[in-house]
Amino acid sequence: MTDAHAGADARHLDTTRAFYDAVAEDYATLFRDWLDAKPLDRALLAGFAELVGDGGEVADVGCGPGRGTAYLASLGLSVFGLDLSESMLGIARREHPGLRFVHGSMLRLDVPDGALAGVVSLYSTIHLPESELPTAFTEFRRVLQPGGHLLLAFQVGDEPRRHERPFGHPVSLDFQRRRPERIAALLEAAGFRIVLHSVRAADEQLGDTTPQAYLIARTPL
Repeated sequence: MTDAHAGADARHLDTTRAFYDAVAEDYATLFRDWLDAKPLDRALLAGFAELVGDGGEVADVGCGPGRGTAYLASLGLSVFGLDLSESMLGIARREHPGLRFVHGSMLRLDVPDGALAGVVSLYSTIHLPESELPTAFTEFRRVLQPGGHLLLAFQVGDEPRRHERPFGHPVSLDFQRRRPERIAALLEAAGFRIVLHSVRAADEQLGDTTPQAYLIARTPL
């Protein structure tokens, strides 16, 4: 990585971290019951949990306040959460004291090669520029054991949605929408095999403004 690229990477991570540090408490309140009215999303998480089984530890990358981490734990997975935002991690530790939450970046995971049975990224790669997706996917591939599974969720689309002054806080951040076919191709280039490619239609009652994509991929045995 060149010095210029490293500097741009650091600035982008700083912007993302500052955004979520600012909105953490409001975000946690707004999305407290985010899975309750989403039976299809819950079913996909349950299917992922069954694929992983008791094969080893799972990382919930970009865990935020830990709701997804806790749900995966309720499905029987040995799971820990990782996030850039210390404020988000503080909420996760407060609300889920029985689970482990660590600070870190998906671009440089502090996890040994082949240590994990699963990686989950629920709407966290949406804050990466497309140029950084190969780095993230290579990291996911590196930390997964042979036959390990990756679950990605993201909004479908072609243009980012910019959030300005959320909840009145003086911060802003782009939320990228992407095409599942493009993400699947990048995962395959990183050494994954696609297991599931699913798109759920936008549900206005749930506040969706775009379709929601789920991809499950597997590393070679």
